[in-house]
Amino acid sequence: MKLKKQVTVCGAAVFCVAVFSLYLMLDRVQHDPARHQHGGNFPRSQISVLQNRIEQLEQLLEENHEIISHIKESVLELTANAEGAPALLPYYTANGSWVVPPEPRPSFFSVSPQDCQFALGGRGPKPGLQMLTVSEELPFDNVDGGVWKQGFDISYGPHDWDAEDLQVFVVPHSHNDPGWIKTFDKYYAEQTQHILNSMVTKLQEDPRRRFLWAEVSFFAKWWDNISAQKRAAVRRLVGTGQLEMATGGWVMPDEANSHYFALIDQLIEGHQWLEKNLGVTPRSGWAVDPFGHSPTMAYLLRRANLTSMLIQRVHYAIKKHFAATHSLEFMWRQSWDSDSSTDIFCHMMPFYSYDVPHTCGPDPKICCQFDFKRLPGGRINCPWKVPPRAITEANVAERAALLLDQYRKKSRLFRSNVLLVPLGDDFRYDKPQEWDAQFFNYQRLFDFLNSKPDLHVQAQFGTLSDYFALYKRTGVEPGPSPPGFPRLAGFFSYADREILYWDRFYSSRCSKKAGRLTLSPHSGAEILYSLAAAHARRSGLASQYPLSNFALLTEARRTLGLFQHHDAITGTAKEAVVVDYGVRLLRSLVSLKQVIINAAHYLVLGDKEAYRFDPEAPFLHMDDTRLNHDALPEPTLIQLDASPRYVVLFNPLDQERLSVVSLLVSSPRVRVLSDEGQPLAVQVSAYWRSATDMVPDVYQVSVPVRLPALGLGVLQLQPGLDAHRTLPSSVRVYLQGRKLAASRHEGLPLRVMESGADFALSNSYMEVWVLSLSGLHQGKRERERPSRGSLKKQAPGEPLTPAPYASLAVRPAPKRSLCPTGPLAVLSPPSCPGRRAEQDSVPAWSRRGERVSTARLGLGAAAGGWPALAGDLPPPGPWWPPWSPLPALGPRAPSPPGDSASAHPGLCGRVLPKVTVCSHRDSQFAPAGQLEVILDRRLMQDDNRGLGQGLKDNKRTRNHFRLLLERRTLGSEKDQVQDGVSTVKPQLPSVYPEWPPVPLPCPVAKGAAPRPPGPAAHFHSSGFLAAPVTFHLLQPAPRSRADETLPSAEAALILHRKGFDCGLEAKNLGFNCTTSQGKVALGSLFRDLDVGFLQPTSLTLLYPLASPSNSTDVSLEPMEVATFRLRLG
Repeated sequence: MKLKKQVTVCGAAVFCVAVFSLYLMLDRVQHDPARHQHGGNFPRSQISVLQNRIEQLEQLLEENHEIISHIKESVLELTANAEGAPALLPYYTANGSWVVPPEPRPSFFSVSPQDCQFALGGRGPKPGLQMLTVSEELPFDNVDGGVWKQGFDISYGPHDWDAEDLQVFVVPHSHNDPGWIKTFDKYYAEQTQHILNSMVTKLQEDPRRRFLWAEVSFFAKWWDNISAQKRAAVRRLVGTGQLEMATGGWVMPDEANSHYFALIDQLIEGHQWLEKNLGVTPRSGWAVDPFGHSPTMAYLLRRANLTSMLIQRVHYAIKKHFAATHSLEFMWRQSWDSDSSTDIFCHMMPFYSYDVPHTCGPDPKICCQFDFKRLPGGRINCPWKVPPRAITEANVAERAALLLDQYRKKSRLFRSNVLLVPLGDDFRYDKPQEWDAQFFNYQRLFDFLNSKPDLHVQAQFGTLSDYFALYKRTGVEPGPSPPGFPRLAGFFSYADREILYWDRFYSSRCSKKAGRLTLSPHSGAEILYSLAAAHARRSGLASQYPLSNFALLTEARRTLGLFQHHDAITGTAKEAVVVDYGVRLLRSLVSLKQVIINAAHYLVLGDKEAYRFDPEAPFLHMDDTRLNHDALPEPTLIQLDASPRYVVLFNPLDQERLSVVSLLVSSPRVRVLSDEGQPLAVQVSAYWRSATDMVPDVYQVSVPVRLPALGLGVLQLQPGLDAHRTLPSSVRVYLQGRKLAASRHEGLPLRVMESGADFALSNSYMEVWVLSLSGLHQGKRERERPSRGSLKKQAPGEPLTPAPYASLAVRPAPKRSLCPTGPLAVLSPPSCPGRRAEQDSVPAWSRRGERVSTARLGLGAAAGGWPALAGDLPPPGPWWPPWSPLPALGPRAPSPPGDSASAHPGLCGRVLPKVTVCSHRDSQFAPAGQLEVILDRRLMQDDNRGLGQGLKDNKRTRNHFRLLLERRTLGSEKDQVQDGVSTVKPQLPSVYPEWPPVPLPCPVAKGAAPRPPGPAAHFHSSGFLAAPVTFHLLQPAPRSRADETLPSAEAALILHRKGFDCGLEAKNLGFNCTTSQGKVALGSLFRDLDVGFLQPTSLTLLYPLASPSNSTDVSLEPMEVATFRLRLG
C-alpha cells in the first residue's frame, strides 16, 4: 500500500504541474499591460506564438495523461499481486497455481508522437513495382514457351542496332560453394586452389582477359598458402581490372534463414580482409545461387556503399513477367524508404540457371554449343546431343552468327544496348585446359564480330564493373537511378520450374539451424571482450588481460560467416559436410564461451587489481556442455555443500530484462540470494530424463531475476531451506492407461493420473487448455486484466464469450507426431512483452517416404481487436520479421494444397498485424488459412535439387515457440501497417528466445573454498547502459591490427533503429522505457568509459561518411542500420 500511495502521489504531481503551468501562462496573457495599452488587440505574431504554446501544452497534457494511465494500471497490477500474500513472497492461488511476484516496480511506456509517424507511411514516393501486387496479377500458368520453356519467343528487327551498337560483356566466373557435395577443406584441396593458381597464370597471358570471384573465405585460405611473388601478381591483376572481387562477403550467404546480424558480420569480415590484403573495395554484388533473394541483402549492400548488384534465383513466372515488360533491370528500393537513399541498381538474370547453356540467350541447345569445356572427349557433354565445336578460320563466321543471334534475342529483354553474359558454373576453370579452351575460342569469336562493322556489335571479356558502366552512358554517376528504369521492392518465394518450390530447404535438418544459437554467444563475446579490453587499457592492466582471445573471436567470426553459406544454414549439403559444419560450430561455441568467461571474470570483479588469468583453472565455468556437435546441451550441475556457491549471470541483450533463470543443483534444500544479499523466491522442480523418469539427485531451481542491459549479476546459492520463499513444484503425470511407472523425489508432490479429462493451466493473465491424451495445446485465452480471484475451469470446447480469445491448435497428421517434452508452463512476468504460452517439443519420425513434422496454429481476427479463429484468416500475405530491418515479401500465388508457394522462412515474424510467432531457431512458416510451422523434414530419396541423396540424418532437436497476441488501442482502426514495421512488443528483448541469460557457475576446486566474485561484483554492468527501446546495439566489435593477431584500440559500433507501429497496446512492459525520436547519446551508454572519438562510416567501415568528431550524439531514421568507428578509453 505504501508503494501504491507513492506512485499515485507522483502521478498526481506531474498532472498538477502541467495544469498549473497552463494556468500561469493564461493568467500572464490576461494581465499583460501591453495588451491593455493596445486596446486588447494582439499583434498577429503574438497570437500565433500563443496558439503554438497552447498546442504544445495540450500535447504535453495528453502525454501526461497516457503516463498516468500506465501508472494506474501498474498500481492495479501490483495491488492484484499483493493482495492475499506477503510482498515478494511466493504463494498459491485458489486454483492450485503458484505465483512468484516480481519486484514491485511500476512501469510505463512513453512514445513521442514523432516516432509514430513512420508506421503511417506515405512519407515519400513508393516503388513503381510492388511484388505483392505483381504476384496477385500473375496467372502462374506455366505455359510452354518453346525453346525458352519458361518464357516466350523473342524476335528482333535487322536494323535495331543501326543507331547504336550492341555492347556485349562476357564475364568468366567460377562459383565455389564453401561446402556442398564436399567439405570446405576438401573442395579447396581438390579444386579451388587449382582454379586460383591457374587464374594468376592465365590472366597474365593476355590483358584482355577478365575473371570474377566472390567467396572471400576460399580466397583467404589460398592467400595464406601462396608466395609473396604470387601475391604481388594478384594485386596487379586487381589493380588493372582483370580480376574483380564481387560482393566481398566471406561467403555468398543464404538470404532467407540468415539473421541480418550474421549477414552484416560476414560482410564486414570479407570487406576488411580485402582492404587489408588487396587494397580493394567491392562495388558490385553477385548472388547467383541463394534460393531466393531478400530486400534485406539489397539494403545491406547499399549501406556498404555498393552501387549495383546481380541476382539469379527468382520465381520463373516473375522473370517471365519482368522480361516481357523490360523490367529485368531496376532500382531496388526498400518499401519504407522515403528519399531513395536505399536504391541500388539490380540486374536480374532472365533464364533458368547461371550455367553456360542458360546465359548466352533463350535457347539452351545453342548456348551449350559455346561451352567449350564440353568439347568432345571431355568429362561432360551437352544434354541436347549437339556438342560444341572448336572455333577455326573455316567455321568462325557460321559460329559467330549463331552466337550473335542469341545475344541479340537476349538483349531485347533489356532497356539498354549493353548485354551481360556470364560464362561459368560451379567450380569451373579447375583445369588449365578449360582456361585455354574458353578464352582462345571466345577471343576468336570476339575478333571476328568486332571486325564486322555491319554487324553493329562489340564483344569482349568483362567484369560486373565494366557492365555497370552503363551509368556513364546515361550521364548518371553510380548510385542514382538511370533515367527510365523502374523501381521495385521485394522477392520470395523461389521455384525454378512448374510448382517445384525450394522453400522446403528452410526446414531441412533443423538440428543444423543451431548456427542461430551461436549468435547470442558470438555477439556477447564481441561486446564483453571489447568492454573488458577497454577497461583493462584504462586501468593499465592490458598486459594481464588475455588480449590474445582476439584470435578466438576472429576464428569464431569466420566460422559463423562460413555457416551463412546458402548450402550450410539451409541444410542442403551432403551428410559428411553437415557433420563438418557442426564440428566447426561446436568448436567456435566453446571458444566464444571461453572469451565470455574471461571477460566476465574481469568485469565482475570490484577490485581489478585482483584479476589473474589462469587458463588451467578458469574462474567461471560454462553454462552447459555438449558431448558432440549434434547432441542436446546438458546444463552444468552445481554441487551444493556447506559453503555458498556463486553464479555470475550475463544478459546478452541491450535492454534490461526480468527473466526466469533455471539452474541445476544437487539438493532440493537451497536458498538463493541476490548480489546484494537479499533472499529471492525460488521454485524447486525435478529434472526429467523422460516423461516419467526423474534424474536422481538432480533438481532444477527457477529464480526470477532482473538483469541490467548487457550486464552481469551474481547469485549466491546456500544450503538450507527458506519455507517462505521456496516452493516445491506440484506435478501431475497423465498416463492414459499406459503401464508406466513414474519415479518420485522426496519433497516434490506428484500425482499419477491413470486417465482424466483435458485440463487447463492458468494465471492472472491467460489460460491455456491442454489435451491430456497428447499434452498438446488445444486453446489459449488472454484475459482483459489481472484477476484477483481464481479462474473458472472450463471445458476445452466451451465457447469463451464475451471475452476475446485465440485458438492455438497443434494437430499431428497420420504418421507424423509432435512429442512434447518437459513441463508445460504459462509464463507472464510483467517484463515479458505480452502474454505467451511456452512449450518445448521434439519431432518424431516415420521411416517411409517423405515426412515433415509440423505444428499448425489457427488464427484470425475477432471483435475487440483480438485474433480469433482460423475461418477469418485472410489469404497468405507478407511475412514481417520484426528482427529484420525489412520484410521478406513472398508471392501470394494460387497453389495446390500442400504446396509451399506461400511458405516463408523465419525466426520471428508477424502473420497478422496482431499475431507474432517466435522461435529460437529457423523454422518454415506457411500462412495458408492457418499458420503451419514446419519443424523438420525427412526425405528418403533425392529431390532433384543437386544433392544426390535423401535427408535421413534427423536428430533430436528442441523446438521452442512463443505466440504473442496484441490488440489495437481505442481509436486505432488501421489493420495494415507499413511494410516491415513491427510493434514495440516483438522488438523487446524478452520475446527473443535465442538470447537467453547465460549463467556462469563459479567452480570449486577439491579441498578449496568457493571463490566469490567479490563484494562489488554488481557495480559494473559490463560498462553499458540501456539504449532507447527503439534502438538495438548489434555489436561493438573489436577491429584487428595489420597482423590480425591482436585488436587495435578502435572498435566498430553497429546500431539499428527499428520502426514500429503505435496502434497496438504496449502496457505492463515491466520497465520504464521511452522513445527518443531517433537520437541517442553514445557517450552516456558506456559506464566508466570515455568515447575518444566517433566517426560514421559505411556499413563495413571501408568508407568514412564524415570526419572524426568528439561529439557522441547520433541520429538515425527508422529502420536504418549505421556503423561507427570509435575508440573507448
